[in-house]
Amino acid sequence: MTLNKILLFSFLMIVTACHGQEKNSSLKVPFASKPSPTVIKNFKSVGLAPDFDTTLVSQYIRSIFEDSKGNLWFGTIGEGVVRYDKKTLTYFSNPDGFESKSVFSINEDKKGNMWFGTDQGVYKYDSKLAVGKRFRNYTQKDGLNHIDISRKSILVDKSGTVWVGTHGGVYQYNPLADSLGNPSFSLFTLLPPINVAGIMEDKDGNIWFASSNKGVFRYDGKTIVNFNEKEGLGENYAGGIAQDKLGNMWFTMKNGICKFDGKTFTEYTPKDGLGGTEFWGIIIEQSGIIWITARGSTTRFDPSIPLPNPKAFMVFTPTDGLNCCVQSMFQDKSGNMWWGAGSGLFRFNGTQFYQVKQKGPW
Repeated sequence: MTLNKILLFSFLMIVTACHGQEKNSSLKVPFASKPSPTVIKNFKSVGLAPDFDTTLVSQYIRSIFEDSKGNLWFGTIGEGVVRYDKKTLTYFSNPDGFESKSVFSINEDKKGNMWFGTDQGVYKYDSKLAVGKRFRNYTQKDGLNHIDISRKSILVDKSGTVWVGTHGGVYQYNPLADSLGNPSFSLFTLLPPINVAGIMEDKDGNIWFASSNKGVFRYDGKTIVNFNEKEGLGENYAGGIAQDKLGNMWFTMKNGICKFDGKTFTEYTPKDGLGGTEFWGIIIEQSGIIWITARGSTTRFDPSIPLPNPKAFMVFTPTDGLNCCVQSMFQDKSGNMWWGAGSGLFRFNGTQFYQVKQKGPW
């Protein structure tokens, strides 16, 4: 058994265990749901837990993205990628040319092509092409020497450049080389061969790379700076990285999260009010509210409340409706927050989390 299969099996065992904690939750949705979409799926799911609920969008949702047309895309483990366009819920997998079952990262380029990072390289989806030819898979033959794409590790920057983070470094896509039939991905050599855990672009155009063991790197277009002097920042393995309205950078750490104002780091841990252990993800709402996911809980943090103050932190556990193993968070253009967890897709009604299944409530 390969290392990747072993890691995937271990991950599924963890999230399946968390999935079992969710069954007693019954939540009220505070608004009328949109009409149930038509489900289009022409393949049978494989590799899922024996007790998999077939009414879910998917049991394991690892990435969420909204494209320029307002469609929501969900990257899953076991069921390829799913698109929700308000009318249909379409599953893309083998019959459509999308061979990978595990999708860890999603983005859209300036031409409207969708990009998906998987455990079998990168896929590009061109909706303008005929059915059956829409997906193009990029692997070693295209210069992508490492085909395990990391979580949240496809970035399309302001200039249109496509960046791809892998378990063995960062690659850039060259569309001209692709059009000429040449290898279209090249290694970004200013970075060491790091295990990338996340990529983002800040408001000033700097590109940030979170690594699993060597801290965080910032690229200003000319030079690379490595930030790893803060203890625990070198274990930013889940790729938690975000920027607030004031320009502060936020990172997940081994024992919590930290804020970097450009000069100093400020750490926040369970002693301050964060819930859980083994911190994974971070997202900052348009309102400035920060959500942090960890093993055992999800925390809502209001950084505008001076600390120490317990009102700054609100900790949610499976008893509040959200499965403990949150794998992705996303805020759409309408301001709605979405969570992908170990038991499907969730939204938040202001008090509790509720589950969104294939038929809704959307």
